This record gives sequence, structure tokens and C-alpha cells, in this order.
Amino acid sequence: MLYPELFRQLESVRWDMDRDIPWQSFDASRLTEEQAKTIKMNAITEWAALPATEMFLRDNRHDSDFSAFMSIWFFEEQKHSLVLMEYLKRFSPQHAPTEQELHEVRFDFDPAPPLETLMLHFCGEIRLNHWYRRAAEWHTEPVIKHIYTTLSQDEARHGGAYLRYMRRALEKFGDEARAAFAKVGVLMASARRTAQALHPTNLHVSKALFPNDTVQSRMPDPDWLEHWLDKQINFDATWETKVGTRILHNLSLLLDRSFKSVQELNRYRKEVVATLGPQPGYQGA
Repeated sequence: MLYPELFRQLESVRWDMDRDIPWQSFDASRLTEEQAKTIKMNAITEWAALPATEMFLRDNRHDSDFSAFMSIWFFEEQKHSLVLMEYLKRFSPQHAPTEQELHEVRFDFDPAPPLETLMLHFCGEIRLNHWYRRAAEWHTEPVIKHIYTTLSQDEARHGGAYLRYMRRALEKFGDEARAAFAKVGVLMASARRTAQALHPTNLHVSKALFPNDTVQSRMPDPDWLEHWLDKQINFDATWETKVGTRILHNLSLLLDRSFKSVQELNRYRKEVVATLGPQPGYQGA
């Protein structure tokens, strides 16, 4: 089991919201209305770890080890939402999200293949790590800069934990896991070729609720994410390349084959799929 070791590792570096956030360093002159609004939106987005956890537990009933790990992931992701809300309550209370705004992003996701979902969230952690690093650079107020840096480090550790479970899946499921990881990797490393931000919170997950079946579509401002990325934190082609390169690097190590481009990964995917026969289409997050 991976859960006991991961618990010890993550417990050893866990930060405390009261002791480790320098609240006393707040500088009101360096927080703008525009910035406060984005903090609110990120707090609500992080709250969506709740329905994601419900999805993980439902779709991984066969895997008690991974389900136990969800207790760590869920706790830390909800703490991300909590620390952003605490910041707003202290320094910009008019922007703190309401309980109804938080509850709006809790809805049922359709069942999805567990291996593909695992890879999707691994890539999501890599992307969020980079988004938050850019957010820390964009913000001018020192406390929120520190918070976003702290959150980015958590997301990197979560990605490492997901990678451990991906390695275990390769041992258990072989080419089935390889095909699933390559398939989602091609999608998630191709962000420069898509109009939308490729993150689990921005993908459709419920046919019954379409088109309001992404987390972002249920936000107070459904268009905020693209504006945040393009106009505020300036997550440009250079940063998108960093995300894609990181995904390809990790898959190269995981699959023991070098992938310098999405095209190379896609060729590998086709090779593996050919050994398995026809596969069902991707079903969402």
C-alpha cells in the first residue's frame, strides 16, 4: 500500500494556516479590487475538490489504498480553498464567497474510467502548479504571493503522489494503463492547440447537465478563468510549453520511452492501443 508512506511524507511538510502564513505582513496598498476578485474565484474552484473526491471514491471502490489517499488530497485541497477564503475574510470581506456560491460547484460527475481520470488529475496538478507560480508572480501583495507559492508546492507534491499510483497501475494493468495514460497525456499536453484551458475543472463531466457541467461554468463569472490566464497572470505560450514539457518528461520516465513531442506520444499511444484492440472513447473527467 502507498497510503501509509504518502501520509507520512505529506504530513512532514504540511503547513499550518495560523503559524506558516505571514498574515502580519499584509500591505493593503498592494491589493487591488481586480486581484481580490481572482482570489475569490480560485477559492471557489478549489472547493470543487469536494465533488472530485466524491467521484474518486465512487469510481475507485475497488481500490481502498487509493481511496484512503483521497483523505489526504481532499483535506489539503479544501485547505487551499479555506486559506484563500481566510485571506478575503481578513482583508477584503466583500469578496469572500458565499456558501451558496461554494455549493454551486458541487454536482455529480458522470462515471469515468479510473485510469484515465488518474492521469487527468496528475496533469491537472502539474498545470495548477504552474498557474499558481504565475499567480504568485502577478500578485503584488506579499501575503497572497506567499499563499500562492505555498499552494503551488502542494500541487507539485500531489502530482508526485498521483505518479506513484500511476506506477502501481502499470504493474497491475500493463498496456491498458499505458494506453490510458498516453491517451490523456496527448490531450493534456496539447493545450497550445486548444481554445480552452485544459484542466479538470474546465472539462465537461455530466451529460445530463450539459452545457453547465464544468466547474468553471458554475462559477459566479464563468468566463473568469480565460481572462485570468490570458490577461492577468499572462499564462502565455512559454508557460504552456513548460506544462507540456513537464507532462512529456514524466511520461517518458513512467513509460521508459523518450517523448520529445505530443506527436511522438500519440504514435506510442497508437502502438499500445493496437495491441489491445478497440477501446471505448474517453468519457470525461
